[in-house]
Amino acid sequence: MEKVPRISIEEYGIPNAAEYSNFQFNKWDINRFRKNFKVNIVGQSEDKRELEFDMIGCTAALINAFRRILLSEVPSMAIDKVHILMNTSLIQDEVLAHRLGLLPLKADPSLFEYCTADERLDDEAEMNDGTTLKYELKVICSKNTSADKYSRLPEDIYNNSRVKSKAIKWIPLHRQSELYPNGKELFGMLEDEILIAKMVPGQEIDAILYAVKGIGKDHAKFSPVATASYRLMPVITLKRRFFGTEADLLEKSFSKGTIELVKNEKRGELEARLVDARYDNCSRNVFRHESLKNSVKLERIADHFIFNVESVGAVEPGVLFLQAVKVLKKKCRTFLDELDSIN
Repeated sequence: MEKVPRISIEEYGIPNAAEYSNFQFNKWDINRFRKNFKVNIVGQSEDKRELEFDMIGCTAALINAFRRILLSEVPSMAIDKVHILMNTSLIQDEVLAHRLGLLPLKADPSLFEYCTADERLDDEAEMNDGTTLKYELKVICSKNTSADKYSRLPEDIYNNSRVKSKAIKWIPLHRQSELYPNGKELFGMLEDEILIAKMVPGQEIDAILYAVKGIGKDHAKFSPVATASYRLMPVITLKRRFFGTEADLLEKSFSKGTIELVKNEKRGELEARLVDARYDNCSRNVFRHESLKNSVKLERIADHFIFNVESVGAVEPGVLFLQAVKVLKKKCRTFLDELDSIN
């Protein structure tokens, strides 16, 4: 098997970029892929919204396919229609509707089906409870008669001066109260403190909202991830030892956690040691220092990718990635079927 190349990162360029391109595309081999491909889970955040894992033994084309599918073809639920009955706030109806559409919902898209064109109707009686969720936003701003007379903050002297996402309430549609007895927890707002508008006494917002299932390719509000990104695994080689001032410069040249300073008992001064190269963000700051630039070697492993998925929160990132894999498999099957039909 061909040895996996390492991409050299130098001060003014990447000298072996052509070798990397050749490895990625011209010499791809299915047997090597089967033998070398692996996925290592690195860690997940406490709130289970961020996931980091390594994908080893594949090409950037496959990794980027997963990234693009996560952004644009994995479904989620979002507010699609806003019927504004009353809006005397300073925010225009169109801007208000746009803000409401971007609010993240707790609703799991796997519980619902896609709406057809005929089902996206204004008549609520004809809406399908298996495709649509209904919400209500009704807020009136008034003076707070019990406020401290010395207070000048709008949130103290007025009631509902700040309209937040917690004011939006789920309303069961047709049989949903029977199907989902705990619907308020299942289908509520993901975050309660998202600011929608500010009002003063006499202003009011009254709106009916309808949420449906969709994908990010149709509108960004349906994208289930805040971000999905990947980068090549860094490799840092220290060609010599660094002490004192040089050690301090070296630590500051890399991202936090890459280099640590440890006291050298024999010399009685701090020494720089490599902790974990994966935290390096390819800043090349080390090349700014003449005393360091020729003593550090920066590289990237050509087939080792660090993949990060940050979910909006309705579905865990690991589940979202598995859904992206299923979408890609379906695309491949469709393509193979098309080729068979030609033959």
